[in-house]
Amino acid sequence: METRSDKVTLGMVGIGYWGPNLLRNFTQLDKCWMKICCDIDEKSLKNVQSQYPGIKTTKQYSDLIDDPEIQAIIISAPAIKHYEFAKLAIQNNKHVFVEKPLTLNIPDAEDLVRLAKEKNVKLMVGHLMEYHPAIEKLKQMIQNNELGEIYYIYSQRVNLGRIRKDENALWSLAPHDISIIMYLLESEPVMVNAIGKSYIQDGIEDVAFLNMTFPNNIMAHVQLSWLDPHKIRMTTIVGSKKMAVFNDMDTSEMIKVYDKGVENNSSPGSFGESLVLRFGDVVVPYIKMVEPLRLECQHFIDCIINDKQPRSDGIDGLKVVKVLHSAQKSLKNGGIPIPVGE
Repeated sequence: METRSDKVTLGMVGIGYWGPNLLRNFTQLDKCWMKICCDIDEKSLKNVQSQYPGIKTTKQYSDLIDDPEIQAIIISAPAIKHYEFAKLAIQNNKHVFVEKPLTLNIPDAEDLVRLAKEKNVKLMVGHLMEYHPAIEKLKQMIQNNELGEIYYIYSQRVNLGRIRKDENALWSLAPHDISIIMYLLESEPVMVNAIGKSYIQDGIEDVAFLNMTFPNNIMAHVQLSWLDPHKIRMTTIVGSKKMAVFNDMDTSEMIKVYDKGVENNSSPGSFGESLVLRFGDVVVPYIKMVEPLRLECQHFIDCIINDKQPRSDGIDGLKVVKVLHSAQKSLKNGGIPIPVGE
């Protein structure tokens, strides 16, 4: 097998549902080289062999760990295996990109963060939406105070399928929206509550409603379901000046900014008469689109080459796991509010 010392040499484990998308992007980057792909499914490995004949395939994760040329491992295996695979890689001084969620509990996430710091390797979590150009645009608008004081945010992430067996809709879908909201607000929720129901599989909620309370009196609500007739990926931000809607399913008008709000009328009169609704223009900002996954993969390689801390690092992943943990605790206790981290 030819070596390529001028590139970051990669190994990858998990070539199932999302893995092929990661594989496509990493193989198209100039500064890295995918050497080995690992999966227990023979069909997945044959697909890799047919599309990427130069990549070695294996069913043994140890082949990646024991290969001294592999500098970083991409983990796209089921979430239940994230901790085990990531820990082995970090212990063997390899950088790690792991899909969301980082782990399925707080102690495991904390252990990976500690170990990555101890070994001085990069630990990056696949919070894809933090790299979306539309999310970047929204963040700029918030930072520039174009929306005014943020009142609340709500999002919907619903579809019919894909139904999972190892994690519920909360753990499978909510990491996207939790990471989006925390990234936009540059803040963590202090309290969460969640309700959900298991309709298809006992004990695995396929529908969940998550509420988060942030500092500065900001609220956020997330609707999650893989049992819905519509495919919706939408986030709405309501501010004191304007309101913005991000629709990930609308490629032509991904963001719409509504110049709407409620203003105080200084003229005398009753309290009700002093409040005036404002209806202004709807603006569709220009967004230079690049595939978010390409930006995310490139960022991981850049961080390795330039010794930078990833945007969605292990600490970012740990913060999301803490929210999920408290939300799961609330869900199992009838939706009672739970402080984040408890």
